[in-house]
Amino acid sequence: MIKKIALGLALVASVGFMTSCSCSGNSSTSDFDMSGDSISGAPLQFSENVVNNMIQNISSPVEMANQIKNSGAGFSQAVLNSTDNISNYNTSFKRALNLGAYSADLGYINTFNKNTVVVSYLVAVKDLADGLNVGQFLDFQTLKRLATNSSNLDSLKQLSVSSFNRMDNYLRDQRRSNVSTAIVAGAWLEGIYITASVIEQTKDEKLVSRLGEQKEIVNILSLVLDNYSKSDKNFQDFTAKIEKIKNLYSNVSVKTEILSPETVEIDGMLTIVQKDIVHVEITPEQVAEIIAAIKEARDFMIN
Repeated sequence: MIKKIALGLALVASVGFMTSCSCSGNSSTSDFDMSGDSISGAPLQFSENVVNNMIQNISSPVEMANQIKNSGAGFSQAVLNSTDNISNYNTSFKRALNLGAYSADLGYINTFNKNTVVVSYLVAVKDLADGLNVGQFLDFQTLKRLATNSSNLDSLKQLSVSSFNRMDNYLRDQRRSNVSTAIVAGAWLEGIYITASVIEQTKDEKLVSRLGEQKEIVNILSLVLDNYSKSDKNFQDFTAKIEKIKNLYSNVSVKTEILSPETVEIDGMLTIVQKDIVHVEITPEQVAEIIAAIKEARDFMIN
């Protein structure tokens, strides 16, 4: 099902959450124009509020990481975007995409409590954030210290959320919603790529179902990316890759059965929990085609 996520959770990925961001403001062509070849002059299709609402409905890939762990699949560092690639990201667009990707990797790493790997990915996140002129919002030394000690998990979450909320506010104030959109897209793609890699190994039915559920999300993501590709050349090739994934979902059936919410007690408080059931119909052939397209888009992102 579609779940809301926020930019404030970006570095919480380093303790088991996932990156995202809220978008508002118009696309800034110059922000991604590293070579003077950006397209300008085309109007955005949607208002900033509409784009913001779309982005807020893209699901958190941390749910994928938890489902991967629950499936019994072991941790595999081979599925991560190697931090050796960071020197290749010399445009703002690639930095933003892979800031999302590395944050997704952090979520996967810490879902499996792999503290020995976490610091190198924190360094990658910091480097890319610096390259986007938002690294000042990350207290890297404190985050690194907290990330290597599992007893400091709550403190790390709190500092991460605070840091990325300030980053999000700054991006919106500077009308850099295209940066936020690229970060979200990179986070989603990396998360679904990791899931796809595990599906190929395990054929886990629950993960296959979650892959099918991405039909709703990729439709939203495609709309948002297309919104910027009309006025920013950097988005165009990547948007085409996501559009290919979207088209492959056209014959996948995803239906939600709406059930009555239940009231449960959580930490001494009554909380309403929605118990909707998602029914997915997807064939092995469709799974294989979608995974191939996901790999193609991910290769474009990290290379």
